[in-house]
Amino acid sequence: MPMNPIEHDRRYGELDQVMRAYLGQPADDTEDGPSVALTAYLRHTWNTRPWSLGTAEAQLREYARNPPGSLRRRLGEFYPVPDVGLPESSIQDWLLLVAGHIRDSVERGEVPLPSVPATRWEWHARFPELGQFLGGWFSQDMPDEFGAGDDAHDAAVADYAATTDPQIVASLVGELRELLALDLGEAEYGLAVAELGMEVDPPTQYSPSGWLAAVAERLGTLQAGYGPGAASS
Repeated sequence: MPMNPIEHDRRYGELDQVMRAYLGQPADDTEDGPSVALTAYLRHTWNTRPWSLGTAEAQLREYARNPPGSLRRRLGEFYPVPDVGLPESSIQDWLLLVAGHIRDSVERGEVPLPSVPATRWEWHARFPELGQFLGGWFSQDMPDEFGAGDDAHDAAVADYAATTDPQIVASLVGELRELLALDLGEAEYGLAVAELGMEVDPPTQYSPSGWLAAVAERLGTLQAGYGPGAASS
């Protein structure tokens, strides 16, 4: 029978995070250096969960050296490595190469420099609540729920604020301000919101960054109403 969640995480939890970083990205790591996908994983993980890097390296090596046999495959007791565009015969060597780059990064203290997210995985890893907000309230289905026109954006923001725990709304406000602090060009902000799941254009009077700033201000104002003494004010 398939593994329970605890057993899965113990054996493959961080391996799965590494593999997710490659979705939509080429697995073109070489002996000379890591791929864009692995660099994005290293940059984010160094910044948020550096203790996980050793676990990732160990799980990658263990999987490469002891790939699942036919019995474990039949029972479902294994982690299926996603298709990364490599022939099956090359997967074990590639996993060991990736593990080696992670080990080198840790042992040498080589931390990728801060940067704008380089992959879809990194955008969502760095801005998880913003991805939930844009992908959940501003998908192509938004007009079916909130109507058409610029007022629909206001209705969607209001619905998010009314149905989401205030602490999570506060997390979103922080992520919006962090994204705006990257000081990108408008085309780059347009790409960022698309990577994070937004499938409709901002209201006509706003640029992408202008709309993000307006949402941050509106939700931040609502957050101020949750503070001490708000109920009596």
